[in-house]
Amino acid sequence: MFKKNHLAPLLALLPVLLLSGCDSNMVVFEPKGPVAREILGLINWSLVFMLLIVVVVFGLFGYIVWKYRARPDNKDYEPPEEHGSTKLEIIWTAIPILIVIALTIPTVNTIYKLEKVPEGYENKKPITINVTSADWKWIFSYPEQGIETVNYVNIPVGTPVKFKLTSAGTMQSFWVPALGGQKYTMNKMETQLYLVADHPGEYLGKNTNFNGKGYADMEFTVESKSQQAFDKWVKDVKKTAPKLTEKKYIDLLKPTHLGRLTFSNNHLAWVNHGDMNSKTYTFPELYRNHDYPGQIFKQPDNQKNKAGKTDDKSMDMNMKMDGHSNGGEHNGH
Repeated sequence: MFKKNHLAPLLALLPVLLLSGCDSNMVVFEPKGPVAREILGLINWSLVFMLLIVVVVFGLFGYIVWKYRARPDNKDYEPPEEHGSTKLEIIWTAIPILIVIALTIPTVNTIYKLEKVPEGYENKKPITINVTSADWKWIFSYPEQGIETVNYVNIPVGTPVKFKLTSAGTMQSFWVPALGGQKYTMNKMETQLYLVADHPGEYLGKNTNFNGKGYADMEFTVESKSQQAFDKWVKDVKKTAPKLTEKKYIDLLKPTHLGRLTFSNNHLAWVNHGDMNSKTYTFPELYRNHDYPGQIFKQPDNQKNKAGKTDDKSMDMNMKMDGHSNGGEHNGH
């Protein structure tokens, strides 16, 4: 028996199929990693199999309508009263069961593959990144590198990444369509998701779970770069990015839309939101009359500050919670 959250990577199929007609750029069909290709294989199998069913059903429908249509020679025909056909009853009961089995077997196989490091990367040590969702932003903590980012995450190309997912408050859904399926983030719980980017580039990630007015624009970017470029970025962050204080972190968790932020330490020293005994940060009083427009800002982030100091005034503007702000002045992405 498999756990409920094992189904989460495949729930991405529903929004893709429903919304694909609204967007010509169907990222799921252009995978940039082995996990996404595994899911695409399942999608393609399902589409072909369901198309076959549709063709057969509509073909039979047309044949039956034509064969038993009203004609002058049968206008007075009265069919005899019959008990029915046991054979036909068995057939049209068995066919849906076989269809479900044909879809279930590859689905279960794919689900279990997605819970492990992708094939071909088993001998490469994964890096661990803790993902914390908050309304309406994504916080990425690197426990091994001792740094933290907001609304963007850098990863080395060709290296398995073990994302440890949790939430500071409400439940969200972590999804990078080009790299893999989605999984939920829940407070006081931790789920895991393995992803690999085998192409350098920048990929959009988003929240697909409705959890308030700002969820639709709760986006982030995944930047896949060479190992050398990744190592250099880590060194630059540790040298130039400001320190995150516990007070600033709690402010950051309030329901706001922020741009990109970078810090030379992380919040794991104060709180692990996946711990059952951790505090929940939901700030219900701040959701009333909430009018943040929800956008991802394109200005450079705060990684490099003048004189190496955090611009507290600018951060305070980001965190301002008057319920009428349009996003304020952001040091953001």
